[in-house]
Amino acid sequence: MKFGVFFGKLTNFLVPFAGWKANPVEFDSVFNRSRHTFAFGSPDIVPIFCLNVPHSSWNTYPHEFEDFASDAAFLDHWSFDQFQSLLNRSYKDPKLKQLLLQDNLVVFLHLLGCDTNGHAHRPYSSIYLNNVKVVDHIAESVYNLVESYFNDNQTAYIFTADHGMSDKGSHGDGHPSNTDTPLVAWGAGIRSPMWLLHSSQSDDGFRFVDDHGHDLPTPVEWGLTGIERVDVNQADIAPLMATLIGLPCPVNSVGNLPLDYLRLNKADEVEAALANTKQILNQFLRKSYLKQLNSLHFRPYKPLMNYSSILSEIEDLISERNFEAAMKSSTKLRSLALTGLHYFQTYDWLMLMTVITLGYIGWMVNLILHVLQSYTYLSANVSLRKQKVAPGTGSTIKRVHLGGCLLICLLSTIMYLENAPLLYHAYFAMTVFLWTQIFSNVPFLKAVWRDIASRKLGSSMKLLCISTLSIFILECLVSSFSERKLYTWCFLTVGIVVALFIFLCRLQRSFMAIYIWMACWFISTFTLMPAEIPDNTNLVILSGALAVLIGMAARWYGSSNKCDKFLLFFTQHDTRTRIPLLFQFQVFLVVSSSGMIWLSTSHRSREKELMMAHQLINWSLAGISLLMPLFSPRGLLERLTSIFLGLAPPFLLLSIGYEALFYSALSLVLMGWILVECAILNLTEGKDAAGHIESLEVTTINNNDERNLQLFDLRIPLIFMVLFNVAFFGTGNFASIASFEISSVYRFITVFSPFLMAALLIFKLFIPFMLVICVFVAITKLVRLPRLGCYFLVILFSDVMTIHFFFLVRNTGSWMEIGNSISHFGIMSAQVVFILMLFALTNIYTRDIEIGYLQLASQKVI
Repeated sequence: MKFGVFFGKLTNFLVPFAGWKANPVEFDSVFNRSRHTFAFGSPDIVPIFCLNVPHSSWNTYPHEFEDFASDAAFLDHWSFDQFQSLLNRSYKDPKLKQLLLQDNLVVFLHLLGCDTNGHAHRPYSSIYLNNVKVVDHIAESVYNLVESYFNDNQTAYIFTADHGMSDKGSHGDGHPSNTDTPLVAWGAGIRSPMWLLHSSQSDDGFRFVDDHGHDLPTPVEWGLTGIERVDVNQADIAPLMATLIGLPCPVNSVGNLPLDYLRLNKADEVEAALANTKQILNQFLRKSYLKQLNSLHFRPYKPLMNYSSILSEIEDLISERNFEAAMKSSTKLRSLALTGLHYFQTYDWLMLMTVITLGYIGWMVNLILHVLQSYTYLSANVSLRKQKVAPGTGSTIKRVHLGGCLLICLLSTIMYLENAPLLYHAYFAMTVFLWTQIFSNVPFLKAVWRDIASRKLGSSMKLLCISTLSIFILECLVSSFSERKLYTWCFLTVGIVVALFIFLCRLQRSFMAIYIWMACWFISTFTLMPAEIPDNTNLVILSGALAVLIGMAARWYGSSNKCDKFLLFFTQHDTRTRIPLLFQFQVFLVVSSSGMIWLSTSHRSREKELMMAHQLINWSLAGISLLMPLFSPRGLLERLTSIFLGLAPPFLLLSIGYEALFYSALSLVLMGWILVECAILNLTEGKDAAGHIESLEVTTINNNDERNLQLFDLRIPLIFMVLFNVAFFGTGNFASIASFEISSVYRFITVFSPFLMAALLIFKLFIPFMLVICVFVAITKLVRLPRLGCYFLVILFSDVMTIHFFFLVRNTGSWMEIGNSISHFGIMSAQVVFILMLFALTNIYTRDIEIGYLQLASQKVI
């Protein structure tokens, strides 16, 4: 838990963060309004508030101090020592002494030790519990130091935190223990504690922003049984501190002043509440004014059109000393102002939702048209080509393009007059452009419709069934973002269905059927495991041994039974390696990584630090292993085995528990996918390689040995989508960056470096993705599908899911619900870019893969 001790001459200050490392928007704060601010603590937090505040004095410790392998309690001692040194210097510095004796002074101590130790060593570790005692001692020392220095009883103290922490040391699951944080206030202007009339905490009707009430009882060991606890939202702390110091609330604050914390008489209480109301009302009025100034057709927020009369009424009630009625009216007006703020924040919601939805639909229709025109038999259909060049078609297309340009100009003019953001112009322009492209392809659409209508009923029903099944699978993937257990049922079912398929097709490969069934059932267990991965170094080491066994089994399978014609589908007829003993060297790297996992973890647990030699060896093992697949044989099975062994060391070194075993389970399923495609290829093209070679001469459509996409080929991008998402959820991540386990990077770096640590976590996440994409590319080569066409289908399926997530985005509820809804939409939106980037990255490994039967076909043609 990250504690902040804030105290000041008559006040304290805390506002919610608007960003991390640097705020993307300017924001007001009590720091800005104070006469002077002193701040000491983390280099990641203190500059956010003080960097652009001229009347502030602050200092931070170096980033190198934030070492997750050590006891971080000394960070808290550092902050306290800085403040103590400040007071000691004032005895010799008259100017500093004069500054400290002024009013409206704020001192901010940021204590990071518990946060760092909680993440690194878990909240119930001896290191963390000792750090709690350190924080308690610092709070007491600060109080004694300030009281002895000023000796005027005019200092208020606020002690709080920004988040809680789970037993695992994370704060991403949304449980109240992670979102409820302590708030302790005492000193000048603070009301004394109140005794409860009943033995339990009363429900005063207060609800947090996530709508839960007093869920967590006050722990008995705190010794506060029978004392009233006043719960507030974190946004409420800013107006509390501003009121204590006697300053206006920060203009950006949307918090409600918690009057139960203040020691005020009735008149002052109402005046403070009214000041809070006016501050929020002024935000509303400013939003309303700006929107009215720029809108051609303004729609006001009607409940507050008579706000001035309500204010006058409140003023009259105060003058009449009817404080109760004045407080009630002020609270109601503040609630209306907050609702009005939300109204103007979502003023353009319907318009933007409509435009963006039409843009997504237009993009998807254009993708379908491009795939049909470029990668299917329709691209060579003579009647369709004639339709394209029919008389008058060219002029019709020109008129469509001219109409689109005029519409873009009209909409841009309206947006300009309304002073809309440039992003609005982009939304409208892109949507109109996409639909212009669609309307310019109307002749082609008509021809496609005639082609579909001319088919037999059975063919149309097949198209309908496959389309419906595709949508159903994509909707299941959408649901899987919130319910990972769907993957368990999926693989349990697929394992049985595929095994029955191989048996019923009489391929006489019962071992292959049993293997696929076991692989699917093995991977199905991972999505039942906890999202918070428990530490288990022995399991990670065991996973390294399993990876070696899988590599040896694949090598044995590829080299045995060379007379088996089935192996021609995925083995190379020339198995000479470019580097002798490459396989043995890759096995050595995997074994060495497993050894370093044990050595690094055991040494860090004993010495509380990571040796530089261990870091260098781990970085070297990861880097060298990534290069080795480039020198492996070009056969499909040989290259994929080498890629699997090459990606294993960095993934193992970044693993802390069962996710290391998941890597091997995923590879077994991917191998099963290749075997199923080989079985389908064997059934469709003939049971022997010779017959298949004859068929190549009539089905090849270009120099790349690629054929047209067919309806049944949709299974490949669909399976890819399923496995791509399994690669994410199988390791326990809930599509939220907060659920990533930062201890995964401790074998490479322990000193806090957010960007490097984030890069390592993302790379760990990408490794299973890379494995899936390598197999996907290999399968497109195996069945001779155009890879670019399959990629466009993947984009299409991703966009279907994205538009669903777009409508699931929330702006109300708990921070977890809002954050996850945005994360899901953002992940699916970025998935297209990620996949393209990973395609380019994995192309280094897969571009020269050769398929055995295609080599024989090429020799036959020659």
